[in-house]
Amino acid sequence: MMTAIADHDSIRAVQWCGDCLRLLDQRRLPAEESWLECRSAQHVRDAIADLVVRGAPAIGIAAAWGVVLAAQAGEDMPSVLRDLRAARPTAVNLMWALDRMGTCIEAGADVQALTREAQAIQDEDMAANHRMGKLGSALIDRSSGVLTHCNTGSLATSGFGTALGVIRAGVAAGRIERVFAGETRPWLQGARLTMWELVRDGIPAKLIADSAAAHLMRGGQVQWVIIGADRIAANGDVANKIGSYALAIAARHHGVKFMVVAPSTTVDMATARGEDIEIELRDPKELLAIAGVRTVVDGASAWNPVFDVTPASLIDAIVTECGVIERPDTEGMRAMFPAP
Repeated sequence: MMTAIADHDSIRAVQWCGDCLRLLDQRRLPAEESWLECRSAQHVRDAIADLVVRGAPAIGIAAAWGVVLAAQAGEDMPSVLRDLRAARPTAVNLMWALDRMGTCIEAGADVQALTREAQAIQDEDMAANHRMGKLGSALIDRSSGVLTHCNTGSLATSGFGTALGVIRAGVAAGRIERVFAGETRPWLQGARLTMWELVRDGIPAKLIADSAAAHLMRGGQVQWVIIGADRIAANGDVANKIGSYALAIAARHHGVKFMVVAPSTTVDMATARGEDIEIELRDPKELLAIAGVRTVVDGASAWNPVFDVTPASLIDAIVTECGVIERPDTEGMRAMFPAP
C-alpha cells in the first residue's frame, strides 16, 4: 500500500539558529533526545570528532555552519578551515563543504554571504536526498526485502537520508515490504540510530546482528543491500562504514543486489581507487566496551578501523542525484562526473 513520503520523514538533526548550531546528540540516542548548542567553530569541530554529529553529508553541513560561527566571531579563517578539515579524514563531504566555504571567503564574502552559502549547502543536500530516493526506489521490484547498514537517514544528512531515503521512498511507493537493519558495531549506529528513525517514522523493520546478514540473505528475505558512502573513488570503489565490504561479498554469493546511495559531493574523482582512500582508525577502546561498560578482559588489545572499501566489481548500482551508474567502473564514473 502506498503512503505519503512525508509520513516517513520527520527528523531534522542539524538546525541553524542564527547565533548557534543545534545538533541532536547522536551519542545519547535512543535513550535520550538531547541537543547540543555549538557557539563556535571549535565546538563544531569537537562535535564532529566526538560523533555528536556523524554521517558524511551531515558532517559537511555542520562544518559549513562552523565557518559561519567563526566569521561571526572574527576568527582567523585559514586556521578554522584547517582545524575543521582535520576533524574526520575519510568523509570527502567535509572537505568539499569546507572548500566551497573557503572559495567564498577568498572572494571576499561577508558573514551574510557565508550564511547564505551554508544554507544553500544544507538545502541542496535535502533536494539531492529526495531525488536519490526516487531514483533508487525505482530500481527495486515490488514486494522486496532490503538490508541496510549503519545509519544513512535524517540523522546523517540534512533530512530524509541517502540509503535510508531510498528505503523511505520505497516503502511509501509500496515497493519495499521488509526492512532489516544491521546493528553496526562498535558504535551500534544501526541499532541505536537507524531503528530509532524507522520506529519514529512508522516504518516496520527488524534489527539483526551484523553476523546474521549472510544467513538472512540465504533465506531469501532480502533482494537488495542498500548502503551509503563516505567517499566514492574515480573507479567506483566505495568507502563506507566497516562491515560494508563483508555485506557486498555475501550479497554477491547469494545473488542479492548491492546499491550504494550518496550525493555527488561524496564522489572524489581526484582519488583514483579505493586503496588510495585514508581509512580512519579510532581509539581501540571503543571496541572494548559497550555504552562505557567494559566487556573485554583487562590487558586485551583491539584494532578499530571504522571504514572499509567495497570494490566497484561488487556493486550493482551507485545512485546519486545526478543519476544511476549501474555496474560502476572508471568509464561509467567519468561519464557521470566528467573532469572540469
